[in-house]
Formats: sequence, C-alpha cells, structure tokens
Amino acid sequence: MGAARDLGRLHDIASVLIRYGMGDLVRRLGLSRVLERAGHALHWQDPEAMAHMAPPQRLRRALEDLGPTFIKLGQILSTRVDLLAPEYLDALEGLVDDVPAVPFEEIREQLEVDLGAPPEEVFQWLDTEPLASASIAQVHRARTQDGREVILKIRRPGIEETVEADLRLLSRLADLAESELAEARRYRPREVVRQFSRSLKRELDFAREARNADRVRENFRREEELVIPVVHWEWTGERLNVQDFVDGIPGRDLAAVDEAGLDRRLLARRGAHAVLHMTLVDGFFHADPHGGNVFFLPDNRLALIDFGMMGSLSEERRQQVGDLLMALVNRDTEATVDTLLEWTAGPPSDPERLAVEVDAFLDTYHGLPLRELHFAEMVTDLMSLIREHELTLPPDLSLLFKSFLSLDGLGRRLDDSFDIVGEARPFLRRLMSRRYRPETVWRNARNRLGATMDLLNGLPRDLRRLMRLARRGALQVNVDLTRLIQFGHQMDRAASRLAVGLVTAALIISTAIVVAFLEDGPTFLGLPVFTTLGLGGAVAGMFWLALSIRHGSHRD
Repeated sequence: MGAARDLGRLHDIASVLIRYGMGDLVRRLGLSRVLERAGHALHWQDPEAMAHMAPPQRLRRALEDLGPTFIKLGQILSTRVDLLAPEYLDALEGLVDDVPAVPFEEIREQLEVDLGAPPEEVFQWLDTEPLASASIAQVHRARTQDGREVILKIRRPGIEETVEADLRLLSRLADLAESELAEARRYRPREVVRQFSRSLKRELDFAREARNADRVRENFRREEELVIPVVHWEWTGERLNVQDFVDGIPGRDLAAVDEAGLDRRLLARRGAHAVLHMTLVDGFFHADPHGGNVFFLPDNRLALIDFGMMGSLSEERRQQVGDLLMALVNRDTEATVDTLLEWTAGPPSDPERLAVEVDAFLDTYHGLPLRELHFAEMVTDLMSLIREHELTLPPDLSLLFKSFLSLDGLGRRLDDSFDIVGEARPFLRRLMSRRYRPETVWRNARNRLGATMDLLNGLPRDLRRLMRLARRGALQVNVDLTRLIQFGHQMDRAASRLAVGLVTAALIISTAIVVAFLEDGPTFLGLPVFTTLGLGGAVAGMFWLALSIRHGSHRD
C-alpha cells in the first residue's frame, strides 16, 4: 500500500468497515492481505446489531466512526445526486458533524499566534466555552474592544496532518476500487476523491471561506433583505475566521419563526430569490443552503453563513441549465437528451432506450399545474434516469442540483405552497433574453471568429509537423486498451503453466520409455537413477503447477 506510516490508519479503516458489515469490500480490495502481512489482526465477526441496520445507515455510521475526513467525504457524496440513490443521499445528509470540543487551553497557543497577541488583549470578552464544535473547527463568541459581537471559527490543532494521511489512503483505495471492483468504475472513485481532496483543502483554508463571503456580500450589496456577516480581516487567516455574530432564528426552528411573527411565505420567496440570483445570475452560489446555514432576522430578513462549500457556474453552463429547464417545460425530448449527453463524459449504453425513457419522464410531468409539480421528485426521477444509464454529471452541476433540492426542501417547510419552478421563471426568462442581446451575440461571434482564425493560422504549422514525423517514420498510433497489462500478465501465467505441464508430461513419458527399454543402468539405493530422476522431476512439476493454479485462483 505504500508508506508504512499509514498502516495503522489503514487498520482502523478496515476494522470499522468490518464492524458495519463491509468485510467483503475489505477482502475484495485486498486490504486484509496487506494488513495480515504487516502483522495486523482483523476481527471478522460482524455484530448482530448491524444485521438489522439498512445499508445506507451502516455507511453513515461507518463514516462517522472514521472521523473528520470521512465525514466530509460523506457530505460531498451527499451532493452527488447523479451517483447515489435517494436513500443514500438522505442518510449522508444526516451525518453528525458534532464532536467533543478541544479544551480552550489546548488551542490558546495557536490562537495567540494567529491573533498576534493574547486573546485577552485583543477582545473585550471571549467565551472559552464553544458555541459549536465540529470535526474541523470550533466556534467561540467574543466581543471586540469597540463592542461588536463576533464569532471566532478556530481550526482544530493538528487536523491538517490527519486529513493529509486520510487523503493519501483514500487516493490509494480509489485506485484499488477502480481497478479491482468492476461495479465501482461507473462511480469514478478516482475523480470523486480528486474532487473531494480539492474541496476539503479549500475548506481547511478559512481565508478562502472569508473571501467567498466577501464576494457574495458584494454581489448582494443592493439587497437589504439578505445579510452576509462582515469578516474582520485584521484577525482572519488560514486557521482563524473572525466575523460578525448573527443573532437570529435558525432555519430549522419554525416554531420560533411563528412566535416572532415573521412571514413564512415571504421568507421562502426571499430565500429562493437569493439562491436563484446566485446560481443563474452571478454563477457563484452557496452549495448547501440548509436550515443550519440560514438564519431569520427581524423585518423578514435572512442571513447566510458558512461559505466553505461553494459552487461556480460559467456563463455557458448557466445557458445550458436554461436550455434544459426550457426543454423540460416544452417537453422537448431531443433537446433534453442532447443537453444530458453534452454534460456527461461517456456515451450511454443504449441511446435509443435513453430517448424513450426521457420521453416517458417528460410525459409524466407535462401539463401539471405548477402547484402540483414537486421539483424534488422531478429532479430525483431525472437523476435516477441518469444513474440507470451509467451517466454522471460534472461536479458543478451536481452542486447546483443539490443546492436546488436543499432550497426546495427549506421553502416547502416554510410554505406548503412554495413553488421553486414558479420562482425561477423570471430568472430563466432573463437568462434566455440575455443570450440574444446584441452585445452578447457580438461577443460570442467575436470569440468564435478569433478561435477560428487561431486554428487556421496554426493549421499549416501543424500539417508540416505531421508530415515531418511521417517522413521520419516517427508517426505512431497508440491504442490504450483497458486492463491490457493485467491481461498480459494473465496470458504470461497461463503460458508458464502450459509449458510446465508439457515438460511434466514429457518427463513422465520419457521415464516410461526408459523403464520399458533400458534393462541395465546405474542404480542408487537399489533404484534406477534415470527413472528416479524422471519421476522426481514430474512430481515436482505437478506440485508447482498445482500451487500456481491455486494461488492464481485466489488472486483472481
């Protein structure tokens, strides 16, 4: 598996997987052989309590037991609506990222370094008891010298070393899964781990999160109904984020919303407008607008916090989203299939069946009044169709659909009649009209003309290089066949076994001929030497052949 320093952590991972009934996965990945060779014992008995737990719940519990990196992995996987079934998405959304806090005295030294002075000198008051504690950071309230209420989001000391070790192991496990588990390849474990590694490393950088908050605040500077906490950059850095404290009603506490006399319907509409503006207008959006990241303020205002997980959509991607939504509304099967195939990396296994099933999907929702159209059900059905045809969406679109689903769920909890499609209609009209503005058409034409001219200018040079390589005999065509090296090893093993089998058979036959025709010859301990050597070689060859076949069957 690589560095010996990771063997202890690998043992922990394998033990947790076995505990939650995933021992077959451990065996198929070859982890048990690696650990047994290193002297680590694994306990293969699965607890009876786990036998009655559904697979999605077992996965969630296993990720929680494995610690912060795997909890974050589960949160990333919960955004992949195109890869996982709804029951797994629901289970992963329930991941508990609530761990015991680090005692304040253990983080004091790091905090003093990040602040540039003792906390007592910087702040008028600082609560040593955390307001919240999670796997990567914990939050403390404080008051600045000028009386502003703030929160300090402090990264846990030493968390980066744990994360780096887990990311190394995850990368190796992804390589094993993609090469050894045929059913795992459609999930692209290597790509998922790469995406997760980038996301987690960005989330560990609190300065990046603060910059995200500033960018969203700037985009909404004219919108008074949406509040983004102000970042205090004089103290904020990679390990510390200091921002204004939001004194509001958590999005999950609907009883408190009613007690405060706030307008649920207006809150739902304002939340929808904020998220739709971020996604379809700005192209930079909060990827997880659930009830824990939304607060309701007096005068029916909203506040958004936690900008660690953000999504980004290019202008072209936003236009594609508009095309898909318009195709869904107009029941245009061909346009819907074209957009889906443009997004996915590989071709569908059966294009004709995909078109038929997309047409049936559109027919299910065609003609329904907006109030009867459940957006979450429609997206879930569409993602199920994508999974059945082994298609996958780009990560930015997965975050987009996840954000829409979270928004739809929060909106419907606030208002039973909430209609995200109706709220999105003005934004879609604006998006489509922007495409055909004269300045937009001219900009696109100019860019395409420039790209065409660059291609034409470089064409003679490229052709000259191609002809030069052809004249030198250096023009090569490389064909990359999947698992070709492994197939070669298998053929080599088969050829070796065949050769040993032939030699063994020849020894047996030649020994029989010698016994039949050689009446006198040298003996040893009363046994003919040639006969003994021939039979001994034949027995040794058969023994080696049997061991080779047995070992090869276990490895395969």
